[in-house]
Amino acid sequence: MDMNALADLALVATNGGLGKASRASGKSKATLSRRIADLEEQLGVRLIERSARGLKLTEAGQVLMERTEGPMHEVIEAMTAAREGLSAPRGRLRVASPVLFSQLAMGRISAGFCAAYPDVTCEVVAEDRLVDLVEEQFDAAIRINPGPDSSLVGRCFAKDRLVVVAAPSVPVPTPGKVSPVPGIVSTTFQPTNWTLDDGRLVLEPIPRLRLSSFLMIRDAAVAGAGAALIPQSIAWNQLTRGELVQWGTVSGVEVALWVLHTSRRLPAPKVRAFVDFMCAQYPDASLVLNG
Repeated sequence: MDMNALADLALVATNGGLGKASRASGKSKATLSRRIADLEEQLGVRLIERSARGLKLTEAGQVLMERTEGPMHEVIEAMTAAREGLSAPRGRLRVASPVLFSQLAMGRISAGFCAAYPDVTCEVVAEDRLVDLVEEQFDAAIRINPGPDSSLVGRCFAKDRLVVVAAPSVPVPTPGKVSPVPGIVSTTFQPTNWTLDDGRLVLEPIPRLRLSSFLMIRDAAVAGAGAALIPQSIAWNQLTRGELVQWGTVSGVEVALWVLHTSRRLPAPKVRAFVDFMCAQYPDASLVLNG
């Protein structure tokens, strides 16, 4: 199948007519019309039809465009990459990233990436909701424990653990029974026990503070307000300095951070470079966030 003819069909459909498509592309109307006619003859179906508002795709044309859009983009990207010498990363890279990780890590990481790839302009959007990479024009997304999605592929670049911490002034409960403790919890907290180290310690948090950010929860724990369940990565400095004591690790819970992109077989060089760069930031997959 002639990829040029497919591209011309998409051009005419997008512009709504031969005249507009001709002006937009610089190709003659005769060339566009001939290529589409040849494609229709090859397939044995009509792909466009004339309406009062111009030309539009028939049902067969719509099916053809839907099925070939991805491969067309891949071919175009491959040809562009070949022309650019297997292509150094270049252009704008747009990344969605969770708010907390963005605040504590993505400023440093994006600056390092742009220094390594000066032809790339990086845009990072701090966003906790699951963005649609295609609809919202993101090249990549950082996600925590992503669910299955056949439209996305990527790599796990770091892992974290959930731990219970408290200031040294807060007494550690005695193992062997469910122990009520003053809790610093999130605003979405639902009553549940915290089981640590495979049952060595079971805590019943009694909420004293409800805060909407892990950073606020951590800082309240440092201030001695109670016990807090937080990612270990954001407490490393406080644990090292002795401002917090780790009571234990939540059993059976692993936090994995992934860098994802759309599942095209030929991701753009800037996307491949970004995935590799993210993984290089955490070579042993251990996550430590300073803040």
